[in-house]
Amino acid sequence: LDKAQVPSVRDDSPHAKAVRAVESMSVEERVGQLVMAPLFAGSDPSSLYDLIANRHVGSVLIIGNWTSGIVAAATSTLQSYAPGDNQLLMSTDQEGGLVQHLKGAGFDTMPSAIQQGAMDVSQLRQSASAWGTQLKAAGINVDLAPVVGTVTVDRSSNAPIGALYRDFGLDPAGNADHAKAFIQGMSDSGVGSAIKHYPGLGSVTGNTDFTANGILDTTTTLDGPEISAFNGTLEASPSMVMMSLATYQAIDPNNPAVFSSTLVTGYLRGKIGFQGVVTSDSLSATALSGVQPSDLGVRLVEAGGDLACIGASSYVQPVLDGLNAKAAGDATFARKVQQSAIRVMTLKYEMGLAR
Repeated sequence: LDKAQVPSVRDDSPHAKAVRAVESMSVEERVGQLVMAPLFAGSDPSSLYDLIANRHVGSVLIIGNWTSGIVAAATSTLQSYAPGDNQLLMSTDQEGGLVQHLKGAGFDTMPSAIQQGAMDVSQLRQSASAWGTQLKAAGINVDLAPVVGTVTVDRSSNAPIGALYRDFGLDPAGNADHAKAFIQGMSDSGVGSAIKHYPGLGSVTGNTDFTANGILDTTTTLDGPEISAFNGTLEASPSMVMMSLATYQAIDPNNPAVFSSTLVTGYLRGKIGFQGVVTSDSLSATALSGVQPSDLGVRLVEAGGDLACIGASSYVQPVLDGLNAKAAGDATFARKVQQSAIRVMTLKYEMGLAR
Protein backbone atom coordinates (compact mmCIF):
# COMPACT_ATOMS: atom_id res chain seq x y z
CA LEU A 1 0.00 0.00 0.00
CA ASP A 2 1.07 3.51 -0.73
CA LYS A 3 1.75 5.19 2.62
CA ALA A 4 -0.68 7.98 1.73
CA GLN A 5 -3.53 5.43 1.53
CA VAL A 6 -3.02 4.12 5.07
CA PRO A 7 -5.73 5.76 7.17
CA SER A 8 -4.17 7.82 9.94
CA VAL A 9 -5.49 7.47 13.46
CA ARG A 10 -7.26 10.71 14.31
CA ASP A 11 -5.87 12.33 17.43
CA ASP A 12 -8.86 13.14 19.64
CA SER A 13 -6.96 14.40 22.66
CA PRO A 14 -8.26 17.69 24.09
CA HIS A 15 -5.17 19.45 22.73
CA ALA A 16 -5.63 18.08 19.22
CA LYS A 17 -9.30 19.02 19.24
CA ALA A 18 -8.34 22.51 20.42
CA VAL A 19 -5.79 22.89 17.62
CA ARG A 20 -8.44 21.99 15.04
CA ALA A 21 -11.05 24.27 16.61
CA VAL A 22 -8.69 27.26 16.75
CA GLU A 23 -7.49 26.68 13.17
CA SER A 24 -11.08 27.19 12.02
CA MET A 25 -11.57 30.41 14.04
CA SER A 26 -11.19 33.97 12.80
CA VAL A 27 -8.69 36.23 14.59
CA GLU A 28 -11.60 37.93 16.37
CA GLU A 29 -12.91 34.57 17.60
CA ARG A 30 -9.45 33.64 18.87
CA VAL A 31 -9.06 36.97 20.66
CA GLY A 32 -12.46 36.55 22.31
CA GLN A 33 -11.30 33.30 23.91
CA LEU A 34 -8.55 35.28 25.67
CA VAL A 35 -10.89 37.60 27.57
CA MET A 36 -12.79 37.11 30.84
CA ALA A 37 -15.50 39.76 31.24
CA PRO A 38 -17.07 40.61 34.61
CA LEU A 39 -20.72 40.38 35.59
CA PHE A 40 -21.46 42.18 38.86
CA ALA A 41 -24.15 41.14 41.30
CA GLY A 42 -27.28 43.06 40.45
CA SER A 43 -26.32 43.44 36.77
CA ASP A 44 -28.52 41.91 34.11
CA PRO A 45 -26.79 39.08 32.20
CA SER A 46 -28.03 40.69 28.97
CA SER A 47 -25.42 43.42 29.52
CA LEU A 48 -22.86 40.85 28.30
CA TYR A 49 -24.93 39.61 25.34
CA ASP A 50 -23.07 41.57 22.68
CA LEU A 51 -19.63 40.72 24.09
CA ILE A 52 -20.37 36.98 24.13
CA ALA A 53 -22.51 36.62 21.00
CA ASN A 54 -20.73 39.11 18.72
CA ARG A 55 -17.29 39.71 20.20
CA HIS A 56 -16.77 36.02 21.04
CA VAL A 57 -15.81 36.57 24.70
CA GLY A 58 -15.28 33.06 26.07
CA SER A 59 -15.09 33.53 29.85
CA VAL A 60 -17.06 35.38 32.51
CA LEU A 61 -16.10 36.47 36.04
CA ILE A 62 -19.03 36.43 38.47
CA ILE A 63 -18.21 39.21 40.93
CA GLY A 64 -19.90 40.83 43.92
CA ASN A 65 -22.23 39.28 46.48
CA TRP A 66 -24.56 36.80 44.79
CA THR A 67 -27.10 34.31 46.11
CA SER A 68 -27.65 30.85 44.67
CA GLY A 69 -30.92 31.07 42.75
CA ILE A 70 -29.94 34.35 41.13
CA VAL A 71 -26.45 33.24 40.13
CA ALA A 72 -27.70 29.96 38.66
CA ALA A 73 -30.20 31.84 36.50
CA ALA A 74 -27.50 34.32 35.43
CA THR A 75 -24.91 31.69 34.50
CA SER A 76 -27.52 29.71 32.56
CA THR A 77 -28.54 32.82 30.60
CA LEU A 78 -24.91 33.72 29.88
CA GLN A 79 -24.20 30.20 28.58
CA SER A 80 -27.17 30.54 26.22
CA TYR A 81 -25.37 33.45 24.50
CA ALA A 82 -22.32 31.29 23.72
CA PRO A 83 -22.11 28.66 20.97
CA GLY A 84 -23.41 25.26 22.08
CA ASP A 85 -20.11 23.62 21.14
CA ASN A 86 -17.97 26.27 22.89
CA GLN A 87 -19.42 27.14 26.28
CA LEU A 88 -18.08 29.74 28.71
CA LEU A 89 -15.50 29.35 31.42
CA MET A 90 -17.55 30.68 34.34
CA SER A 91 -15.43 31.76 37.28
CA THR A 92 -15.69 33.43 40.66
CA ASP A 93 -13.50 34.17 43.70
CA GLN A 94 -14.69 31.63 46.26
CA GLU A 95 -11.75 31.34 48.67
CA GLY A 96 -13.54 31.50 52.02
CA GLY A 97 -13.49 33.96 54.88
CA LEU A 98 -13.53 37.55 53.65
CA VAL A 99 -13.38 36.48 49.98
CA GLN A 100 -16.54 34.54 49.16
CA HIS A 101 -18.66 36.05 46.37
CA LEU A 102 -21.47 33.48 46.40
CA LYS A 103 -23.31 33.35 49.71
CA GLY A 104 -26.65 32.64 51.31
CA ALA A 105 -29.00 29.73 50.65
CA GLY A 106 -27.22 27.04 48.63
CA PHE A 107 -23.73 28.02 49.77
CA ASP A 108 -21.97 27.04 52.97
CA THR A 109 -20.18 29.83 54.78
CA MET A 110 -16.58 28.88 54.05
CA PRO A 111 -13.91 29.25 56.74
CA SER A 112 -11.00 31.54 55.93
CA ALA A 113 -7.92 30.02 54.32
CA ILE A 114 -6.11 30.39 57.65
CA GLN A 115 -8.80 28.17 59.21
CA GLN A 116 -8.57 25.78 56.25
CA GLY A 117 -4.82 25.57 56.95
CA ALA A 118 -5.63 24.21 60.41
CA MET A 119 -7.61 21.31 58.90
CA ASP A 120 -5.88 18.09 57.96
CA VAL A 121 -5.62 17.71 54.20
CA SER A 122 -8.16 14.90 53.84
CA GLN A 123 -10.72 16.97 55.75
CA LEU A 124 -9.98 20.01 53.57
CA ARG A 125 -10.33 17.98 50.39
CA GLN A 126 -13.73 16.71 51.56
CA SER A 127 -14.87 20.23 52.45
CA ALA A 128 -13.63 21.67 49.14
CA SER A 129 -15.56 18.97 47.30
CA ALA A 130 -18.75 20.08 49.08
CA TRP A 131 -18.06 23.74 48.27
CA GLY A 132 -17.31 22.78 44.67
CA THR A 133 -20.58 20.88 44.37
CA GLN A 134 -22.40 24.06 45.40
CA LEU A 135 -20.49 26.11 42.82
CA LYS A 136 -21.19 23.55 40.11
CA ALA A 137 -24.93 23.66 40.90
CA ALA A 138 -24.78 27.45 40.43
CA GLY A 139 -23.14 27.11 37.02
CA ILE A 140 -19.60 27.99 38.10
CA ASN A 141 -16.91 25.77 36.58
CA VAL A 142 -13.67 27.46 37.76
CA ASP A 143 -12.93 28.73 41.27
CA LEU A 144 -10.26 31.43 41.22
CA ALA A 145 -8.66 29.92 44.32
CA PRO A 146 -6.66 28.89 46.29
CA VAL A 147 -4.12 31.52 47.33
CA VAL A 148 -0.76 29.71 47.51
CA GLY A 149 1.30 32.66 48.73
CA THR A 150 3.39 32.34 51.88
CA VAL A 151 3.39 35.37 54.16
CA THR A 152 7.01 36.30 54.96
CA VAL A 153 6.43 39.72 56.57
CA ASP A 154 4.37 40.86 59.55
CA ARG A 155 0.86 39.57 58.80
CA SER A 156 -0.94 42.83 59.54
CA SER A 157 1.39 44.75 57.20
CA ASN A 158 0.76 42.32 54.32
CA ALA A 159 -2.38 44.06 53.03
CA PRO A 160 -3.37 41.74 50.14
CA ILE A 161 -3.01 38.39 51.94
CA GLY A 162 -1.96 38.19 55.60
CA ALA A 163 -4.17 41.02 56.85
CA LEU A 164 -7.18 39.36 55.15
CA TYR A 165 -6.37 35.76 56.26
CA ARG A 166 -6.29 34.63 52.62
CA ASP A 167 -3.27 32.31 52.96
CA PHE A 168 -3.20 28.92 54.65
CA GLY A 169 -0.89 30.38 57.30
CA LEU A 170 1.71 27.63 57.09
CA ASP A 171 5.22 27.24 55.73
CA PRO A 172 5.57 26.84 51.94
CA ALA A 173 5.37 23.04 52.09
CA GLY A 174 2.27 23.12 54.29
CA ASN A 175 0.68 25.76 52.09
CA ALA A 176 1.32 23.62 49.01
CA ASP A 177 -0.17 20.51 50.64
CA HIS A 178 -3.34 22.38 51.59
CA ALA A 179 -3.58 24.06 48.19
CA LYS A 180 -3.37 20.63 46.53
CA ALA A 181 -6.13 19.29 48.80
CA PHE A 182 -8.34 22.28 47.93
CA ILE A 183 -7.74 21.80 44.19
CA GLN A 184 -8.38 18.05 44.40
CA GLY A 185 -11.61 18.59 46.32
CA MET A 186 -12.84 21.08 43.74
CA SER A 187 -11.82 18.68 40.98
CA ASP A 188 -13.73 15.85 42.69
CA SER A 189 -16.88 17.95 42.18
CA GLY A 190 -16.06 18.88 38.57
CA VAL A 191 -14.81 22.40 39.25
CA GLY A 192 -11.43 23.72 38.12
CA SER A 193 -9.11 25.92 40.19
CA ALA A 194 -6.67 28.75 39.64
CA ILE A 195 -3.64 29.00 41.91
CA LYS A 196 -2.76 32.56 42.75
CA HIS A 197 -0.99 34.96 42.77
CA TYR A 198 2.15 33.60 41.09
CA PRO A 199 4.86 33.81 42.43
CA GLY A 200 3.25 35.07 45.68
CA LEU A 201 1.91 38.24 47.32
CA GLY A 202 3.07 37.33 50.83
CA SER A 203 6.09 39.65 50.88
CA VAL A 204 4.60 43.00 49.84
CA THR A 205 2.71 45.61 51.88
CA GLY A 206 0.42 47.08 49.19
CA ASN A 207 -2.77 45.47 47.90
CA THR A 208 -2.44 45.53 44.10
CA ASP A 209 -6.21 45.90 43.68
CA PHE A 210 -6.16 49.32 45.29
CA THR A 211 -2.65 50.79 45.11
CA ALA A 212 0.48 50.99 42.98
CA ASN A 213 2.59 51.59 46.10
CA GLY A 214 4.25 48.96 48.28
CA ILE A 215 4.04 46.32 45.54
CA LEU A 216 7.74 45.74 44.88
CA ASP A 217 8.76 42.35 46.28
CA THR A 218 12.46 42.47 47.14
CA THR A 219 12.90 38.94 48.53
CA THR A 220 11.17 36.32 46.34
CA THR A 221 13.58 34.43 44.08
CA LEU A 222 13.23 31.74 41.40
CA ASP A 223 14.97 29.16 43.60
CA GLY A 224 13.37 30.13 46.90
CA PRO A 225 10.75 28.36 49.01
CA GLU A 226 7.84 30.75 48.24
CA ILE A 227 7.76 30.01 44.52
CA SER A 228 8.39 26.31 45.21
CA ALA A 229 5.02 26.14 46.99
CA PHE A 230 3.33 27.12 43.71
CA ASN A 231 5.43 24.78 41.61
CA GLY A 232 4.70 21.87 43.96
CA THR A 233 0.99 22.65 43.82
CA LEU A 234 1.05 22.15 40.04
CA GLU A 235 1.15 18.39 40.77
CA ALA A 236 -2.58 18.67 41.58
CA SER A 237 -3.26 19.94 38.02
CA PRO A 238 -5.00 23.26 38.65
CA SER A 239 -6.83 24.58 35.59
CA MET A 240 -4.99 27.88 35.65
CA VAL A 241 -2.10 29.79 37.16
CA MET A 242 -3.01 33.40 37.98
CA MET A 243 -0.14 35.88 37.72
CA SER A 244 0.46 38.52 40.36
CA LEU A 245 0.43 42.24 39.55
CA ALA A 246 3.36 42.93 41.88
CA THR A 247 6.93 43.34 40.62
CA TYR A 248 9.69 40.97 41.77
CA GLN A 249 13.04 42.70 42.00
CA ALA A 250 15.12 39.52 42.03
CA ILE A 251 13.24 37.98 39.07
CA ASP A 252 12.30 40.80 36.67
CA PRO A 253 12.59 44.30 38.12
CA ASN A 254 11.22 45.94 34.97
CA ASN A 255 7.80 44.31 34.68
CA PRO A 256 4.99 43.20 36.98
CA ALA A 257 4.82 39.39 37.03
CA VAL A 258 1.75 39.39 34.79
CA PHE A 259 3.74 41.10 32.00
CA SER A 260 7.05 39.32 32.58
CA SER A 261 8.13 37.01 29.77
CA THR A 262 11.09 36.10 32.00
CA LEU A 263 8.68 34.68 34.54
CA VAL A 264 5.82 33.38 32.37
CA THR A 265 7.57 32.10 29.24
CA GLY A 266 11.12 31.56 30.43
CA TYR A 267 10.46 30.15 33.87
CA LEU A 268 6.88 28.91 34.40
CA ARG A 269 6.49 27.47 30.89
CA GLY A 270 10.13 26.84 29.96
CA LYS A 271 11.79 25.65 33.15
CA ILE A 272 8.81 24.37 35.17
CA GLY A 273 6.96 23.02 32.14
CA PHE A 274 3.46 24.34 32.82
CA GLN A 275 1.54 24.22 29.53
CA GLY A 276 -1.90 25.12 30.85
CA VAL A 277 -3.79 28.40 30.99
CA VAL A 278 -2.00 31.39 32.49
CA THR A 279 -4.50 34.04 33.58
CA SER A 280 -3.99 37.52 34.96
CA ASP A 281 -5.13 38.97 38.21
CA SER A 282 -7.62 41.73 37.39
CA LEU A 283 -6.12 43.89 34.65
CA SER A 284 -8.29 46.82 35.76
CA ALA A 285 -6.62 46.89 39.20
CA THR A 286 -4.98 50.08 40.44
CA ALA A 287 -1.52 48.48 40.30
CA LEU A 288 -1.68 48.64 36.48
CA SER A 289 -3.32 52.07 36.22
CA GLY A 290 -0.22 53.42 34.45
CA VAL A 291 -0.88 51.16 31.44
CA GLN A 292 -3.36 52.09 28.70
CA PRO A 293 -6.37 49.72 28.85
CA SER A 294 -5.86 48.82 25.17
CA ASP A 295 -2.30 47.65 25.95
CA LEU A 296 -3.16 45.41 28.93
CA GLY A 297 -4.18 42.27 27.05
CA VAL A 298 -1.41 42.76 24.52
CA ARG A 299 1.25 42.87 27.22
CA LEU A 300 -0.20 39.77 28.92
CA VAL A 301 -0.13 37.73 25.69
CA GLU A 302 3.30 39.04 24.68
CA ALA A 303 4.67 37.74 28.00
CA GLY A 304 3.18 34.29 27.37
CA GLY A 305 -0.10 34.65 29.28
CA ASP A 306 -3.45 33.56 27.88
CA LEU A 307 -6.52 34.84 29.66
CA ALA A 308 -7.14 38.51 30.47
CA CYS A 309 -9.20 38.57 33.65
CA ILE A 310 -10.95 41.94 33.87
CA GLY A 311 -12.66 43.30 36.97
CA ALA A 312 -14.14 46.50 35.48
CA SER A 313 -16.75 46.38 32.71
CA SER A 314 -15.39 49.50 31.00
CA TYR A 315 -12.07 47.77 30.31
CA VAL A 316 -13.43 44.85 28.31
CA GLN A 317 -13.91 46.64 25.00
CA PRO A 318 -10.48 48.37 25.02
CA VAL A 319 -8.74 45.08 25.88
CA LEU A 320 -10.51 43.31 22.99
CA ASP A 321 -9.80 46.17 20.60
CA GLY A 322 -6.14 46.30 21.59
CA LEU A 323 -5.65 42.56 21.08
CA ASN A 324 -7.45 42.61 17.73
CA ALA A 325 -5.50 45.61 16.43
CA LYS A 326 -2.15 44.13 17.44
CA ALA A 327 -2.98 40.69 15.98
CA ALA A 328 -4.15 42.27 12.71
CA GLY A 329 -0.87 44.09 12.19
CA ASP A 330 1.72 41.74 13.68
CA ALA A 331 2.03 38.14 12.47
CA THR A 332 4.28 37.12 15.38
CA PHE A 333 1.72 38.39 17.85
CA ALA A 334 -1.12 36.74 15.92
CA ARG A 335 0.73 33.44 16.35
CA LYS A 336 0.90 34.02 20.12
CA VAL A 337 -2.85 34.71 20.14
CA GLN A 338 -3.37 31.42 18.33
CA GLN A 339 -1.22 29.51 20.85
CA SER A 340 -3.05 31.11 23.77
CA ALA A 341 -6.43 30.33 22.24
CA ILE A 342 -5.32 26.70 21.85
CA ARG A 343 -4.42 26.55 25.57
CA VAL A 344 -7.80 28.02 26.57
CA MET A 345 -9.68 25.68 24.21
CA THR A 346 -7.68 22.68 25.45
CA LEU A 347 -8.95 23.44 28.95
CA LYS A 348 -12.51 23.75 27.62
CA TYR A 349 -12.27 20.33 25.92
CA GLU A 350 -10.79 18.82 29.09
CA MET A 351 -13.71 20.23 31.09
CA GLY A 352 -16.39 19.18 28.61
CA LEU A 353 -17.29 22.79 27.79
CA ALA A 354 -16.26 22.42 24.15
CA ARG A 355 -17.16 19.63 21.78
